[in-house]
Amino acid sequence: MSGSMVRSAGETMTIFLRATSSSILPMIQKQAQAKSARRAGPVTSVHMTETCEEDAPHLITHVATTVATTTDEAMTETIHAELSRASLTPRQHLIDTGYITAPILVSSQQQYGIEVIGPARSDVKWQANTDQGIDSSQFRIDWDQQQAICPQGHTSISWTPVIDNRNNEVIKIRFSTTDCQQCPCLASCTHSASRAPRRLLTVRPQAQHQALQAARRRPQTPAFAKQYALRQGIEATISKARASLRHASLSLYRLGQNTFAADWYCSCYECRSYRSLARWR
Repeated sequence: MSGSMVRSAGETMTIFLRATSSSILPMIQKQAQAKSARRAGPVTSVHMTETCEEDAPHLITHVATTVATTTDEAMTETIHAELSRASLTPRQHLIDTGYITAPILVSSQQQYGIEVIGPARSDVKWQANTDQGIDSSQFRIDWDQQQAICPQGHTSISWTPVIDNRNNEVIKIRFSTTDCQQCPCLASCTHSASRAPRRLLTVRPQAQHQALQAARRRPQTPAFAKQYALRQGIEATISKARASLRHASLSLYRLGQNTFAADWYCSCYECRSYRSLARWR
């Protein structure tokens, strides 16, 4: 009888890990500490605005730096305000999803005459993400009468402006329990666990709602694809910035005076110092 022993794969792995853990763990810790040291320094985000006319040089017209925890959408208003003060307000601003909110779509146009163009955040509610779901875009809203009409022709019974948990102005629109209970599309409209489920529709105020719906429809058109493709012209600059800053993560926007323009968002999560950014610029 031999002295060998048959073990399962799991047993063999357990023995291996016990035997090597004392040497592996210090190695992992040392590598982590070295990586952390290389990343030492201020963690910042850099927002860059550049003109991008097809027949003219692309010029950076604005740069803003923030701590990395500042959201993109928090900077859109600041960028527009500072461009306005410098008399560099664009007619159209092609930007990424993170910079777009319903209030920004409206305020940019009203305050600065800037048309914000970009893919708005999609509706995350389940009705908008299933084939048979009835989402808010399918309801006809009578703003003057403060009523909503569902695709089945039923009219809402209450209209309540409120502030939601994210401090946004919204309108809560409720439909009749009787109408909803008799509707053949109830399962496509609400998953309410109530004993008498009915549809509760939440929308933004009129200007914001209409701007948001338009922004969500626009990317589906051929015209948008052609217009938004102007952002592709800055790939060389992004490559140069990445080569210079190494850890930089960049994405582009558009901005320009009386024409298209590009506002770049350069998020330098691991930029060691402002000095390295200045060298790239």
